[in-house]
Amino acid sequence: MSERIKAVLDPICREVGNDRTSLLDILREVQHRCGGVSGEAVDLIAKRLNIARVEVESVVSFYAFLSDKPNGNVVIRICDDIIDRMHGSETVARAFESELGIQMGQTTEDGKISLTHTPCIGMCDQAPAALIDDVVVTHLSSDTARSIVAELRENPDPTRLVKELGNGNNAHDLVSSMVQNNIRLRGPVLLADFEPGTALKKALSLSPVEVIRNVKTARLRGRGGAGFPTGMKWEFTRATKADKRYIICNADEGEPGTFKDRVLLTEYPDLLFEGMTIGGYAIGAAEGIVYLRGEYAYLRKFLESVLERRREEGLIGKNVCGVEDFEFDIRIQMGAGAYICGEETALISSCEGLRGDPKNRPPFPAQSGYLGYPSSVNNVETLCCAARIMEHGPGWFSSHGTDRSAGTKLLSISGDCKRPGIYEVSLSTSLKEILSLAGAEDAQALQVGGPSGQMVGRQEFDKTICYDDFATGGSMMVFGPQRDLLEVVHAFLEFFVEESCGYCTPCRVGNVLLKQGIEKILDGKGEPADLPYLEELAQTVKMASRCGLGQTSPNPVLSTLKRFRSEYERRVKPALDGRQPDFDLSEAVAQAVSIVGRESTHS
Repeated sequence: MSERIKAVLDPICREVGNDRTSLLDILREVQHRCGGVSGEAVDLIAKRLNIARVEVESVVSFYAFLSDKPNGNVVIRICDDIIDRMHGSETVARAFESELGIQMGQTTEDGKISLTHTPCIGMCDQAPAALIDDVVVTHLSSDTARSIVAELRENPDPTRLVKELGNGNNAHDLVSSMVQNNIRLRGPVLLADFEPGTALKKALSLSPVEVIRNVKTARLRGRGGAGFPTGMKWEFTRATKADKRYIICNADEGEPGTFKDRVLLTEYPDLLFEGMTIGGYAIGAAEGIVYLRGEYAYLRKFLESVLERRREEGLIGKNVCGVEDFEFDIRIQMGAGAYICGEETALISSCEGLRGDPKNRPPFPAQSGYLGYPSSVNNVETLCCAARIMEHGPGWFSSHGTDRSAGTKLLSISGDCKRPGIYEVSLSTSLKEILSLAGAEDAQALQVGGPSGQMVGRQEFDKTICYDDFATGGSMMVFGPQRDLLEVVHAFLEFFVEESCGYCTPCRVGNVLLKQGIEKILDGKGEPADLPYLEELAQTVKMASRCGLGQTSPNPVLSTLKRFRSEYERRVKPALDGRQPDFDLSEAVAQAVSIVGRESTHS
């Protein structure tokens, strides 16, 4: 084993105490310093952590931001979600390929620059965008692609690409990003002014049981999309007998079209950390974990500085706010590019230094979560709402929205609209009102809740954002009359095929079959019988999949078959003479022809 690998790895492993649960952190640092995780590195890490080599390999192979082969000194990741495609990302990608002289997935001959695609990076309001190492570059064009390559060849420091800083804390010295917040509508709950410590001190004047009762009285439901009552989750976690408990913030918003948490993390980190501390007090936890998606690594130093300031002010740490025996601290756990880690049990696996594989339920995280201890997993927006409830009271919070859907909702709106960005609206706001706010009155369809949500047509624009009509984690993608909705469905299925963990057959195979079925119809080879087949297949995948990804990935097919069936029917036609229109005999025997070296004699 080379001395260079040892010199790099030994200090990294020692720094985390050769802790097996820190495997993902170790691998991220090795990737950063060496450009990849070589076989030699895998061997040494396994030895230092006293685990099997295959355990290390399995983690390296799972996460998109890790590689067993060396990348270039700089890695350009072009965002490839449907919104970026609509804004010209494919043209941008071709310009990068042409200027670098390589194809997607390749590295320049001098080993300096790698080029690849990546799913949504949380910048759909300023698409097309890319990650260049950890630096976000927005509003790309063919011209900017060429100038970026020229600058990187002259100086391979991506931070020099940021010519103009974004607004708010994007201009903070520890962020220095060109990202814009694009806050279009501020509401009273999430995007209002906040004084650190106010909510926490009120919470600590109550007992943990009273805090939970207030959250339940406010009728706060999880803002990640599922809508499980937050107070009940905290109550279940507190009720489980254990020596330790954890509260975990899910800041892994990987759903295409979602970027609301990015803004909360950038502009309201105190509100989030206060909500986590209140949650820790309520459930009896001494530690909180923020699982921050790898695409938001540019925010990490800033978030760490806010945590350090809160420690100095006594808002986290020992004897929080002077309350004896209440000790609570927060650490940030970085992800490494895996959408499935937005699922709470997969997120817990990732925090433990494992592949982000979902876990079987029961037991639920409230019973056995991080390291086997009771854990409450809440998303960024939910925890911010919890802090506001303690600041202003449950009656104030529940006065917004409806009886069944209390509070406000933060929406990430992008696509074919004049004003993409962040909107805080009261739950019960109609889709028509939302489209009007965003300047998208001519929309033919609205994707509510990201690819795993529902595609809604004009006939339902009078319905509202709430837990009774259309629940959403926050993503709202607008598609104008010029868009081919089946192309959108195909893009969503491509995403799910790529992001499936591959554990269960219904999801691993079923989504591929769904994608192939849509491709058949798009190619003009579809038959009427394909529609009930797709419907039945989608229902099977939905019902038989192990986790939330497979249980919701068929929704693009099911919701468009329900609401836009004419888009399918106009493309399919009966088979002629009983022949399958998508079967090409010449193509089917082409491989055999090349092997035997003579033409086929079929007629």
